[in-house]
Amino acid sequence: MIIGIDLGTTNSLVAYYSEEGAKIIPNRLSKHLTPSVVSIDKDDTIYVGEIAKERLLLYPNETVTVFKRDMGSGRKFALGNKEFTAEELSSFVIKSLKEDAEKFLGQEITEAVISVPAYFNDIRRKATQKAGELAGLKVERIISEPTASAIAYQLNEKEQSSKSIVFDLGGGTFDVSILEFFDNILEVRAVAGDNFLGGEDFTQVLYDMFLKHHKLEEKNLDHKTVLLIYEQAEKTKIKFNSEKRVEMVCTVNEEKLTYTISIDTYEKACEELFEKIRKPIKRSLSDANLRLSDIENVIMIGGATKLPIIYKFVSKLFKRIPYTHINPDEAVALGTAIQAAMKERRKDVKEVILTDVCPFTLGTEVVKQTGEEQYESGYFCPIIERNTIIPASRTERVYTVNNNQTELRIDVLQGEHRFAKFNLLLGEMLIEVPKNKAGAEAVDITYTYDINSILEVQATVVSTNKVYSQIIKGQSIDMDDEAIAQRLKELAYLKIPPREQEANKLIITKAERLYSESIGEVRRRIEHELLKFDIALNSQDKNKIDAARIILEEVVEYFREGY
Repeated sequence: MIIGIDLGTTNSLVAYYSEEGAKIIPNRLSKHLTPSVVSIDKDDTIYVGEIAKERLLLYPNETVTVFKRDMGSGRKFALGNKEFTAEELSSFVIKSLKEDAEKFLGQEITEAVISVPAYFNDIRRKATQKAGELAGLKVERIISEPTASAIAYQLNEKEQSSKSIVFDLGGGTFDVSILEFFDNILEVRAVAGDNFLGGEDFTQVLYDMFLKHHKLEEKNLDHKTVLLIYEQAEKTKIKFNSEKRVEMVCTVNEEKLTYTISIDTYEKACEELFEKIRKPIKRSLSDANLRLSDIENVIMIGGATKLPIIYKFVSKLFKRIPYTHINPDEAVALGTAIQAAMKERRKDVKEVILTDVCPFTLGTEVVKQTGEEQYESGYFCPIIERNTIIPASRTERVYTVNNNQTELRIDVLQGEHRFAKFNLLLGEMLIEVPKNKAGAEAVDITYTYDINSILEVQATVVSTNKVYSQIIKGQSIDMDDEAIAQRLKELAYLKIPPREQEANKLIITKAERLYSESIGEVRRRIEHELLKFDIALNSQDKNKIDAARIILEEVVEYFREGY
């Protein structure tokens, strides 16, 4: 069986396709959402999900979040005295989801379809694929999150033909995709987005408002206090789902500080973020040559879209009620499961033909004439422009600029800036050309880009008809099978806590965190209950352990609610 994985910035999910349709697989704690958080202790034990999230306040130097934003960047994250890339951290999350699926389904899982933001470039997409491979999965299909959600909604079955926009605001990324449905074809018309805009930024607004209200400066606060304030900001944001006026409470330097904020005030403070959201929407409509009034369906996905101010903003902008009847947190994962079933050629799944677009322009660096006999290098020459339907193949002819020139370098670039240096370098090729006067020799550069984000660059020297060819995979994260096997071996020393201990470890971590945040009678009560739980654990009697854990959970929740 092939599973579907929604690898999110804030939370991740895994799903499968059953006789009853796509279903979310619960994790080891019987929850649908697994926080995309990784932590490591002094014994090299890796924690993923709820436990890692709880450890963030207790051990901030051993815990990391929001690493999806750095996929493919080569950035190293320090956890204790170890360092990991975003792909390796993501592999721990994927491995945890894989294990949950195997236990739930009762079979070994070796392959997955993984979703990525539509605006992820080639390097980020391939980094996601490598993360899956590091987790022990074959990942032949990467699907864009908006496309996955559209499959989950099955809009192609609802209408003969329609133009839809998917508004995808997750924890850390924002995507907007314009899709057109006709017959059994789902065609992506245009994509745009921002890889550094999401629900975390809306939490940051509340965090900043709290600091400003109390005249606090972050540089004067310790790391733990900063995390506590941010956590309260997140809880306040969630309360706006049901309340129009919320009180934010946090203890700073042993002083209890409060800040009451209305949803209208919060909405006004988020105007700068709304403006950032508007830009990709305008851009995608322009690229698709459409107006707002041409859009017939609006699909909202991503956890951040549950915010009332987001729903209000989208409804007013498009002047229509968005589709939200599928849980925004789960739509993408369900779509990946359906796509996995299509890949398996399941007879009970209606095949949907997907067409996608190239999310960024692909081109090369060229020299341009800036005056009489004056040339300047460093300019970007587009070959396949963004939002070109793929697979696509385009050719551009370039000429030598120097007398007796013998070589021509092709820099393979991805981006939208007119200057080459500001775009992403994917690879390069060195082409030999015959000696001749300037401009006499020409090279035809052909880019061929397919739906799996594989770019073939072919260069043909016109005078000799000699052909050079190269597959561009993204050199900065390129790993062959041997390299992956070696890294898997290097990561093998890390220990994952046994599944049956997960609930016990989680409540101990929660209790220890509450102990660190409390004083007086509350602290003494938590210590007492922890000692009782330790005794139960030492007895190795499952019934006693389960009973003691339930009591400890009730005590912790009681005091956390009142904290």
